[in-house]
Amino acid sequence: MKKSLFTLVALMAIVACKNKTENISEENIKTEAVATFPSDVISFMDEWKILLGDGTYKDTLTNYEKQNFFYVENENGTDWVVYKTPNAGITSRTSSNTRTELGQKAHWIPETGGKLTGTLKVQHVSTSGDARVAASYSVVVGQIHSDEGHENEPIKIFYKKFPGHTKGSVFWNYEINTKGANSKRWDYSTAVWGNDMSVVGTSPSEYPQEPKDGIELGEEFSYEINVYKGIMYLTFSSEGHDTVKFTKNLLKSDFAQKTDIPQQIWSLYASIGRDGVERENAYAGEIQYFKQGAYNQTNGKNPEDNIVWSTGSETYGGDIAKQYANGCYAEVWFKEATVGAGSEPTNK
Repeated sequence: MKKSLFTLVALMAIVACKNKTENISEENIKTEAVATFPSDVISFMDEWKILLGDGTYKDTLTNYEKQNFFYVENENGTDWVVYKTPNAGITSRTSSNTRTELGQKAHWIPETGGKLTGTLKVQHVSTSGDARVAASYSVVVGQIHSDEGHENEPIKIFYKKFPGHTKGSVFWNYEINTKGANSKRWDYSTAVWGNDMSVVGTSPSEYPQEPKDGIELGEEFSYEINVYKGIMYLTFSSEGHDTVKFTKNLLKSDFAQKTDIPQQIWSLYASIGRDGVERENAYAGEIQYFKQGAYNQTNGKNPEDNIVWSTGSETYGGDIAKQYANGCYAEVWFKEATVGAGSEPTNK
C-alpha cells in the first residue's frame, strides 16, 4: 500500500513538473513574440537613425521600438515594421511636417550612387485637409535627401488618397536643385499608379475623380531607387498592376531654362511665386542619403498662405492621442527593405 501511494505521489509530481515546464515554455514563446523589434523584422536597422513624430531621436535602432510610433505588427503570420506619425508633433529643423522616418547614416554622391528598396502598404493617411492643396491626404514613404547646399530632394515617393475614395495614387516628385535663391524651388510630379500630385479638388471639400488604376489602403507595392553613375533608375511593382520604370539624370538638369519649366509647374506653383530654374549640373557632386518610413505631408498651416503645401489639416492643438483617435495621422507598414550600393541595371 505504501509503495503504491509513493508511486502515485511520484507520478503526480512528474505530471505537475511537466505541466509547469510547458507553461514556462508557453510564457517564453509569448514573451519572445511580444519582444519582437523592428530590427528583428528588417535587419538593416543598424545602418539608420530615426526621428519619431513626437520628436524622439535615436541613432541606435537594434532592439529599439516605441509604441504608437515605431513597432512591429504581425498580420496572418507576417511581421511588419510600423511607422506612424500624427499631423502635428515635433519635427526636424527643415520641415513643417512630422515624420517617423529612418535617415541613412552613410552618405554618398550621385556619381558613386546607392540603392534603396522597400515592400510596403499604407494603412492610413490623414482624413482631414483641404482638397485644393496638392499635399493633402498624402505621406512620403521613401526619398533621397541632400545633405548640403539647399538640402533639397531628388526624389520623394508619395501615396495619396482622398477621403471617400477606395483607391489612392502613388507618384514620385523630383525637386529641382535650385539655381540661386531656394525660395523659387518646386517639385515636378510623375504618376506611377493613379494621378500625379497636381490633381486636386475644386474646393476645400470637393474631390477629383477617383483613379481607376490606383492603389488601395492596405494594398502592397514595392519600389527600388537605384542610383548608378549619376543616373537614377526607378522601379515600381504591385500584384495586379503593371510594373513601371523611370530614368532620371541627376548630373544634368532638364530644367535649366525658363522655357524648360513644365506646364504642371506653372499651373500648380504660379500662385505662390515659385518659378525658379535648376543648376545646369543638377545634383552632381552633392552629398545625399536615403530616408524611409512615414513622412506625413499634412499639417495645420493655412492653405491661403501656400496652396501647394499648407494643408489646413486638423491637429487638435498638437494632442497626438486626439489626432490618432480622429484619423489625423499617417501609418505605413514595411515587411521588406534593403539599402546598399547602386548597381548597373540589368534591363535599362
